[in-house]
Amino acid sequence: MTSNSKLAVVTLLAASAMIILQPAPARAADQKLDMPAVQKVDPAVVDAYLKNTFGKAPPEWQARIEPDETMKVCNAYRNDVPHSQADQIIARELPRVQFPADGKFLGDWKSGAKIANNGRGGQFSDDEKTVNGGNCYACHQMEKAEVSFGTLGTSLTNYGKDRKYDPAEIKQAYIKIYNSQAVIPCSNMPRFGTNKFLSEQQIKDVLAFLFDPESPVNK
Repeated sequence: MTSNSKLAVVTLLAASAMIILQPAPARAADQKLDMPAVQKVDPAVVDAYLKNTFGKAPPEWQARIEPDETMKVCNAYRNDVPHSQADQIIARELPRVQFPADGKFLGDWKSGAKIANNGRGGQFSDDEKTVNGGNCYACHQMEKAEVSFGTLGTSLTNYGKDRKYDPAEIKQAYIKIYNSQAVIPCSNMPRFGTNKFLSEQQIKDVLAFLFDPESPVNK
């Protein structure tokens, strides 16, 4: 190779290195966008809209849109609840859990499967005879054969099996269904028992669906 050829190769390599080491153009995501700052919504404004929307609702419905102390805290802090407030929520909500007088937590898993699949209840248009459902599949996967389920909550497949059908786990699950705030402060899960949306027997049946060895959840 001649000296001129060697010089050409060195020049080419140097140019290539400069291209490789040169900073890449800033991506759109890294650039500062000229967008207006997001303003925090005033809770009072939200409450005013709610009261105006449900202004013609009967008294028992009016009470449902009035946030209790726990919901006021959750609305204020969203998903960033301070530990001190979280501890206060658990201390306030746990005493609201009413355990079965007979000491039995499991009902009929077949009835529980129907409750988990039932999304009815809690609507103005409901007939007085409408039976409320848990609508569990809206947020959770339960039995593997079901292909339509939400993912807001964790998968509950093999729930009882994975927990070895431990009585302590059954009791803890009862508390979670009865009053989710007593376990996970500011949980998105409804307080089914405390708010009297599901009866004690319905909660027992849902627990059986989760923990009975014969339930398809554990197959």
